[in-house]
Amino acid sequence: MPPAPLRQSQKNWIRRLIALALVGVIAFIIGVDPDLVGMNLTPAVGIAQMGLWMTGLAMVLVGGYSAVRIVRNGRPSSLRADIGTRLIATGYVFSAVATLADYLGIGTQRFPNLSFGEVQVFGLVFGIIISLLGLALYWPRPIGAEIEDADTP
Repeated sequence: MPPAPLRQSQKNWIRRLIALALVGVIAFIIGVDPDLVGMNLTPAVGIAQMGLWMTGLAMVLVGGYSAVRIVRNGRPSSLRADIGTRLIATGYVFSAVATLADYLGIGTQRFPNLSFGEVQVFGLVFGIIISLLGLALYWPRPIGAEIEDADTP
């Protein structure tokens, strides 16, 4: 049985959640490069800057996940969707650990000379890619695709 079409209230919530995700993208970009708005006060990357981009990333992922959850509109959960939700969370945790590695004591730099290194940048980007892959896997498949997959030997 195909899912019911989205109600107007659901469409309105999707718009709000997409707006939240867009605000998150802006916060992430400002956190990564505060020179864009003239807020770069130090030559190093600080904890406030990291907090801003991690908050922005969280807003993007929560907004995206919640909007897709509404789009799913009561469809039963599949293995693909379950893997997607876990990848979203795993990617965010990976990004957070890579970002805060020096502050957590697992990075190569020690206080007071902390810097955001190439390995941390790689970890942040890798975590973001994993999260976005999870969001793509969580997206519902077209109705006909599930039937075609079942018929394939």
